[in-house]
Amino acid sequence: MDTFSQRHGYKIPDAEITVRHDAPEWLRSLIIDLAYKSEMNPSDLRSELCELLLESPDPSNWSEFPNIDNEARSLISSAPWFQVYDFVEIIYSFLQKHKQHKISDSFAEKLNQAFRRKGVGWQLADGKIQVRGTDILEETVREAVQLTTASGRSVARAELTEALRDLSRRPEPELTGAIQHAMAALECVAKDITGDSKMTLGEWIKKNPNEFPQPLGTAVEKLWGYTSQYGRHVEEGKSTDYREAEMVVGLASALSVYLLRKNNSNI
Repeated sequence: MDTFSQRHGYKIPDAEITVRHDAPEWLRSLIIDLAYKSEMNPSDLRSELCELLLESPDPSNWSEFPNIDNEARSLISSAPWFQVYDFVEIIYSFLQKHKQHKISDSFAEKLNQAFRRKGVGWQLADGKIQVRGTDILEETVREAVQLTTASGRSVARAELTEALRDLSRRPEPELTGAIQHAMAALECVAKDITGDSKMTLGEWIKKNPNEFPQPLGTAVEKLWGYTSQYGRHVEEGKSTDYREAEMVVGLASALSVYLLRKNNSNI
């Protein structure tokens, strides 16, 4: 339905991300409600939940409402937070297989809208729960993926994809992996541009000081040093947190975009 706010271009701003490694009760209930609106029934949900959680359905519950509905809600309410997001992917897959694709797309759209409004740091994209950051971060990484694809740099694209996958891992993100893959993508782009295939990024920066405007080049060199400590050669007592890993992924993506655009006027 074409609503008043849609017709006049009003939009609620995205809330600050405050939910990452959690699945609040309101979200668990919403998932059930959205599944019903997507033409699933309580028996479908109970079956999928029991398989996911290694539970057996209660044979005494035979009516869809309220018995099986209550059982499904109880199952999802007691599930570990990360399996709630597993269940989201299962629902999407079920809808893709048994319903029209526009129904699964509508389910994803409504859920992502709730994620944005409620400050949940995840999104359902292409049937998979992926990490969601700020709009600027997401747009930068998305552009880097698009440009590496368009320019035929499949290795760099794969590294960026792995960096996002590591940030999205459940129940715990692989932060060192995200840092390593993001900087590896930048290294691939840099070496491919100049043909210096055997250099590390640190060596490449010293040999090509004019590729980045100063003092940005010095900052990139220090970023490489940070990666050595927290992404490639982790030492006891040194660790990173999610915000730092997210920052490195965003910076590496932005720097990759800069190099690609600077050295190719056609992209």
